[in-house]
Parts: sequence; C-alpha cells; structure tokens
Amino acid sequence: MTRAHVSFSDLRTAAYCPRKCYYQRALPDEDRAPPPEVESIRGLESRYEALLEAPPDELEREPIAISAVRYRDRLTTTRDRLVDAGHWDRLRNPHDRDVFAAGRHCRGVVHKVLAEPLEPVLLSTGEPPENGVWEPQSVHAVAAAKALSWEHGESVDRAWLEYPAYGEIRSLELTTRRKARYRRALRAVRELDGPPARSSSRSKCESCEFAAECGVKTRTLRSMLGLR
Repeated sequence: MTRAHVSFSDLRTAAYCPRKCYYQRALPDEDRAPPPEVESIRGLESRYEALLEAPPDELEREPIAISAVRYRDRLTTTRDRLVDAGHWDRLRNPHDRDVFAAGRHCRGVVHKVLAEPLEPVLLSTGEPPENGVWEPQSVHAVAAAKALSWEHGESVDRAWLEYPAYGEIRSLELTTRRKARYRRALRAVRELDGPPARSSSRSKCESCEFAAECGVKTRTLRSMLGLR
C-alpha cells in the first residue's frame, strides 16, 4: 500500500519539534492556516526594486522587520552579490511561482521554481540565522527539491531561502547531511501515532502555543527577572 504524502509544513515542524507536530496535526484545517501577515511579508519579494527606490518614510510603513536604512543597505548588498554571481535575474524572474509539487514522499507549495538548473525557492517570513538557514528550513528545502526532482525527472542540487522582511537571500547545497535530516523528519512524522517525547530544549517551549497542552513548565518573565 502506498503511504500518504507528508506535507512540507509537517516536515518543517517535525524537524523543529516532533511533539509540536503531533499537536499541530490534530488541529482542524482552518486553525492551521497561516496568519494574514504572512502574505503581506511574502508580497515584499515581488517589489524589491520598488522598495530599493522608496523613500525611508514610505519604506518604514512596509512589513519589514528592521529599520528602513538597514533594510535598504542589506537588500542592496544582497542584490549586488547575486548580480555578480549571475543569480539575481533568475530569482527575480523565476520559471514559475506558487507551484504545488508532489514527490515520492512529500508534497506542498514551492514559492518559486527556477530553471536551468531546476531549483526551488522558499519564502520565509521569519528572521534568518547569522549564517546559513535554520534546520527546519533546510529540511523544508530538501523536501521541496525532492518533490520537484520527482516530478521533473531531473536532479536538484541546490535550493534557495528568501527572507523578504530582512532583505536576505541565501542558497543551500543539498548535502548528504541535509538529506539525512530530511529523512529523520520524514520518519518522525510517519511514526506519530501518539505524542512523542518532549523536547529537551526548553527554549523551544517558551513561545510554543501547545506548551500548556504538552505539559511543560516554561519560565515566566517574572521568574527570568528573579521576581516572585
């Protein structure tokens, strides 16, 4: 019997915390929809050129996560770096957008698809790490690459992460280590027949919407400040 496809979002969440993925999957579909601000942040991507030319006061009204001056400097640096590497035009004018891709094991929407070579681009509404990309995003990127590769019958060796609210664009190679992390996340989702063990990293629990249901004790602001 063919196993059901695993969604990109479940893989991404499981890579962060399998227990969170378990609780999230139990929610009705309407409660799993992304908040409205997600689309407004993703919408920045299609307007990079206009944002670079916008006056500071106008830019400050956009859903950017840093100051207008810093945003323009960072986006300019990103553009110049990618122009020099010959990737800016590819990223600005992708072969396709918002493509639903279903591979052998996983499925989901790829925000942009580049051609020659075939590469997926994902848009993140969050903050990038100091270097590289977050591990859940790496797993998501591998899943998107594998789904495209399966559909097109073509190998995919690289993926891209864009952080529109920060003016950052980063690439990642599909290394053996990244693929192994993807397989671990895939296995974790498929084995979710009950709540898995709690994460040993309590920092992940602080902002988790399932902390109370999960039963972990998170530190309150008063306790972190040493107040009683």
